[in-house]
Amino acid sequence: MAEFLINLAIFLAAFFGMEFIAWSTHKYVMHGFLWSLHKSHHRPREGLFELNDLFAFYFALPSILFIWLGVNVSEPLLYVGLGMTAYGAVYFIFHDGICHRRMRFRYKAKNAYMKRIIHAHWVHHAWNQKEGAVSFGFILARPAKVLQEEQRRIEAQIKSGSEPNFNTMESI
Repeated sequence: MAEFLINLAIFLAAFFGMEFIAWSTHKYVMHGFLWSLHKSHHRPREGLFELNDLFAFYFALPSILFIWLGVNVSEPLLYVGLGMTAYGAVYFIFHDGICHRRMRFRYKAKNAYMKRIIHAHWVHHAWNQKEGAVSFGFILARPAKVLQEEQRRIEAQIKSGSEPNFNTMESI
């Protein structure tokens, strides 16, 4: 029983730890030096795929590595890889299925949490530039009104020609 609980704790820590990884990667890599791939996701999609879809392959590699290491080197690493994989699967269903409706099922959010994270994602997509976006996370999101106010401040700073101070703004 103790081993099960330890493995479950590792799995859950990896799953929820991925929110920080996803937030950081989205803000500093996708809206940073790899904007050339991610910008396709902030534009109307032409066809079934977009350049941004390449990130799914890149992000799968560490999960595969941890699963392999867990099977062949140290079992706890398996649960790290499985937690990462679970986060990726939930992200895919939420992001591509629910938010962007790239799958055939339709989902209407009924509870406040789901409405909040869906709306936060839409607020993120309301701005289609490399700089100035808000709400980079997935399972954590500030209220939509707070995000919209932050977005308006950033837009005003950019339009006025002053450099926005992103370090003083909350980013989750």
